[in-house]
Amino acid sequence: MIKLEVKNIKEIADDAIKEQFIQLCEDKRVYLEEYFKNYDKDLTMEVIVNKDGMVYKVSASLNMKSKKILHVEEGKDVLAITIKLMKEFTKVAKRQKEMERKDYVYKRKR
Repeated sequence: MIKLEVKNIKEIADDAIKEQFIQLCEDKRVYLEEYFKNYDKDLTMEVIVNKDGMVYKVSASLNMKSKKILHVEEGKDVLAITIKLMKEFTKVAKRQKEMERKDYVYKRKR
């Protein structure tokens, strides 16, 4: 099970963009939950929004067994960088799960 925590959502002024942002995060949470359905640990996906002037900085993290994955994107359009962030974040999470699986298989053989 993956729990979604969105922090600093108040940094996004427009309510319609807030809803789209939360929907993007929720869609990716559902996708990752399906991918990690056989994972032993309950995971927490944390998405943080920061605004500095006209630039948004969106970061996503996931606490896995071996380490905490963190990915950050920044830009002017919050929805565009969120889509890019979630795409890259999914790749990193899949790669880390594969590394954990290979490490487990390697240790099991010994």
